[in-house]
Amino acid sequence: MTSEPARSGRAKYVLFDVDGTLIDAVSNQRRVWETWAERYGLDAAEVYRVALRTRPMETFARVAADRDPRECLAALHELEDEDVRSGVYAAYAGASELLHGLPPGTWALVTSNYEHRVRGRFLRTGLPLPGVIVDAAAVEEGKPSPVPYLQAAAHLGAAPGDCLVIEDAPSGVQSGLRAGMTVWGVNTAAAVDGVHRHFVSLREAVPHILAYAADSQGDAAA
Repeated sequence: MTSEPARSGRAKYVLFDVDGTLIDAVSNQRRVWETWAERYGLDAAEVYRVALRTRPMETFARVAADRDPRECLAALHELEDEDVRSGVYAAYAGASELLHGLPPGTWALVTSNYEHRVRGRFLRTGLPLPGVIVDAAAVEEGKPSPVPYLQAAAHLGAAPGDCLVIEDAPSGVQSGLRAGMTVWGVNTAAAVDGVHRHFVSLREAVPHILAYAADSQGDAAA
């Protein structure tokens, strides 16, 4: 872990990744990729192993180089949309308390997924939605580029140094760090390289995130 930047005394903002951070979608992602692999007569376990480490187009290039990548992507999107409609989702413990406890206009979602799927998952799990969602369609460069988190900060009217990023994946952690933000890691047994603080679970992090937001409100009122 790295040293955490000093607080500035200004209002603070919290930017959340979604899958793996607020919503447990591991079994859903595995099922989607396994179903996709079966359609193309591929080894499901190997496809999922590759998909965990690469973006979809890179996955297709490695496991189905003889197939039209646009066709592969369309099939994947079809399966993902169906999973949002019929799959079983669960929010991580503490997610509802956390999001309901944050003041409106002080937090956002930054996801490599698409907004309509995020909205579907939040509806299924009863989580509140913020006014700002930066999804895969909103940026030309996804994580680990800093662009997604910088765009979320801009929509909130926040300086990067006043933003706390909550992430679970290395690419998201690097995205937040490159954006010049404080990054806390959650839901991993060991700390992801670069995080300023590490929490084994989101539940463990909840009081600290709420305290961060409450401190900023106190600063603003002072």
